[in-house]
Amino acid sequence: MPDVIVFDLYGVIARTQTPGAVRRIEEIAGVRGTPFWDAYWSCRPAYDAGRASADYWADVAGVLGVAFPDVPALIEADLDSWTDVDDTMVALVHELADQGRTLGLLSNIIGDLVPRFEARHGGWLSRFDALTYSCHIGVAKPDPRAYEICADRLGVRPADVLFFDDTERNVVAARETGMRAELFTSPTQIRAIL
Repeated sequence: MPDVIVFDLYGVIARTQTPGAVRRIEEIAGVRGTPFWDAYWSCRPAYDAGRASADYWADVAGVLGVAFPDVPALIEADLDSWTDVDDTMVALVHELADQGRTLGLLSNIIGDLVPRFEARHGGWLSRFDALTYSCHIGVAKPDPRAYEICADRLGVRPADVLFFDDTERNVVAARETGMRAELFTSPTQIRAIL
C-alpha cells in the first residue's frame, strides 16, 4: 500500500474551465474559437513556469496578431476560471491524510493564481506535506525536474511515489523519472488502486 501519494491539481482535484468561463474569456478577448485557444495553450508552458501575466497575454496577442482591449479584465477572468474544485476529491484528500499518508501536490499553475487558490482552499491544501507549483520552481510538467523536485520536497525518491495526473504525457514523464504513475479517471479509480 503506497504511503506517498502525489496528485496533479487541475483535472484531478480542481476543475478545469467551464463552458461559461470559456465564453467569458473569449468575449473579453474579442477572439473566439480554436485559433484563440491554440494560442492560449501554446503560450501556457512559459506562463506555468513563472512568466508574468501581462507578458503571457502579450505573447497570446502576438500569436494571434491582435491587441486585446482590456488585459486586466482578461487576466481576472482567466484566474477566476481556475478556482473550482471537485468536492469528492477534496474529501478523499482529507481521508488519505487522516490515514497518515504522505501527500504531495505537483501542479502546473501560474503565479498570480496561487495566492487566490490558496486563500479559497487553504483548509484542504494544508493536508499536503508539500505543495510543488511550477511557477515557483521554474519548470513545468512534463519536465523531469518537476517530478524530482516534488519527490525531494517530500523527502523520498521518485520510486517511492504513486502519482496521479489527468494528462498522458505527464504520466509518461513521471514514469520515466521512476514514479509509479496512473492516468487519473475518478476518485473510485484511486480507491481501487489504493
